Amino acid sequence: MNPFKTSLYWRLLIWFFLASLVVLFLGGFLTRRFIEYTTEVEINWAALAQSASQVYDNGGAPALREWAVQQRREGDIEATLYENGQALSPVRLPPSVQQSLPAWLDAHRDVVMQPYPRLYLAVQQVTGSDGHTRQLVALSRTHVRMAPRTRQQIFLIVQFGLSLLCIGLVGWWVARSVAKPVEALQQAARRMAAGELSARAGPQGHRAPGELAQLAEDFDAMAGRIEALVSHDRAVLQDLSHELRSPLARLQLILDLAQRSNATESEAYFRQAEQEIGRLDRMTGEMLALSRLEGGIPGMEREQVDMGEIVRDCIAQAELETDARRIRWQATIDASVFVLGNAQLLERALGNLVANAIKFSPEGGSVELDLRATQGMAEMTVRDHGPGVPEQELVQLFRPFFRGSNAAQVEGHGLGLAIVQRVAQVHGGDVRARNAEGGGLEVRLSLPLLA
Repeated sequence: MNPFKTSLYWRLLIWFFLASLVVLFLGGFLTRRFIEYTTEVEINWAALAQSASQVYDNGGAPALREWAVQQRREGDIEATLYENGQALSPVRLPPSVQQSLPAWLDAHRDVVMQPYPRLYLAVQQVTGSDGHTRQLVALSRTHVRMAPRTRQQIFLIVQFGLSLLCIGLVGWWVARSVAKPVEALQQAARRMAAGELSARAGPQGHRAPGELAQLAEDFDAMAGRIEALVSHDRAVLQDLSHELRSPLARLQLILDLAQRSNATESEAYFRQAEQEIGRLDRMTGEMLALSRLEGGIPGMEREQVDMGEIVRDCIAQAELETDARRIRWQATIDASVFVLGNAQLLERALGNLVANAIKFSPEGGSVELDLRATQGMAEMTVRDHGPGVPEQELVQLFRPFFRGSNAAQVEGHGLGLAIVQRVAQVHGGDVRARNAEGGGLEVRLSLPLLA
């Protein structure tokens, strides 16, 4: 999976981006407040004016220019001396300040003002050693004095502290949002490992962000599937052990009688034992087939299947039995019925339907079979003219090992229709049974047609 396409990646990216913005703006604000109100010293404008005057008296304009550069570097202050309205060294002032400056100089008084937010202007009168009166004009972005390097260091320290705080908070939130569903999955996995197959990640796992919620849903689906498979296997084992008990008991009795009999009598007992073994083999094979179907068929090969061809093959395979019992076929087979599925499974299902209809048809009776395509479905209807099924038993007809009250005299294990239903389900279809008018059972198998 490409991490750049996951919602968790973008969620983390957005949250850390927002945290960085908060650190940037909040860090600048707190740094300014911290400098202005806790750590700095107010600018002494009068002392600054005396310093400028002494420098000018001792070294003239060149010394004053060096002093101005030093003030700019150490205190972020633009300052110079004015005499008769003229600057004695270059100074950078905003245009609006330059326009108002002559009036402030002509007033010949000390002024400290804030013409704009975060901008401080001072005009200070000072008398030089030569007796001339000059004025200090100083401009600062803050009313306190601090070197830019020191200011930058404080800013970096505040930024670092805020970064740790914000990253810690965002990391705690991310870890919390990830840890809870992971813990729910861990606990569910441990419970399943301990044998509690009903364990699920639950709502706590499903409320996780993005891919973790999907992982929790997939885990719950997997757990449900495992629980269903294990429960089914247990049920199959119980049913099989129950159904095998009677034929095994009969086989044991037959073999015991054969041992106590003479050679002529034992031959008949051995033939009977052979029949019981064959019956056990068929029942075990049907049980295993049903177990594989109900357990799901991952990776089942699907291909285009001609339903008409399978039906004709099933009728041909049953020809010996129908001829022996003089059963007639009334078959209507559409030649253009194709489905997408597994040919072997469909052949087994249709074969069970045909065999079931023949089994319950009276000798000399008939079996009606109809295969056609209708409304996007392939429908096969098989009807016998036997005793039918009591209405209250129709809903149980497709349950494994269920045999109707009217089927006591007919050989079978109650697995044929259960296999038909499961084959229909894995192909996206359905099977239904009803008592037909005039007697007999009608079973209808519906499968999606090949697009």
